[in-house]
Amino acid sequence: MLKVVLIRHGKTLGNLKGRYIGCKTDENLCSLGIEEIRKKQYPKAELVYASPMKRCLETAALIYPKLSVETNIQLKECDFGKFENKNYQELSSVKEYQEWIDSNGTLPFPNGEGVEEFRERCIKGFEECILKAFSKEHRQIAMVVHGGTIMSILSHFAEPKGEYFKWQIGNGEFYLLHIDREAWEQKKEISLVQKG
Repeated sequence: MLKVVLIRHGKTLGNLKGRYIGCKTDENLCSLGIEEIRKKQYPKAELVYASPMKRCLETAALIYPKLSVETNIQLKECDFGKFENKNYQELSSVKEYQEWIDSNGTLPFPNGEGVEEFRERCIKGFEECILKAFSKEHRQIAMVVHGGTIMSILSHFAEPKGEYFKWQIGNGEFYLLHIDREAWEQKKEISLVQKG
């Protein structure tokens, strides 16, 4: 059995301002984000996989200072294109933004990434990390990634499938998953154990 601590990175200034912070804005954690991470307890891990973005690497270093971190580029946040580093107020008069809102977020981001493309990339990155963890016979790993990455992974693997926004969590929060190797190899099945 492999346990996976799936963690959303700590807060950044962009998060505090409600901005779309994707893969093009490489922000550090803000002081509040650092403080919140330091106050929270996280399950142990033997190894950390992370998005290569600063906010994820800093979060991983705060939570697991003695562990090595392996980055996986597939785990990066979405490319928000024209919406990158802007909030809804700044975008309220942008025609493409209203069209995107009206589509319930199903349209591709203008000059950015398509929703399906992003989700498939995240799923691929997660699968790569799980296969590596099994090959190294790890029992408990952590993954420090982005909110959209977590929603993409869990909407694909958790039951009921396809419920993307159901898996939204706050900065610094986590899901603890159990993955049985045999169930994974047969059906790529996970068990959701707890939210922290």
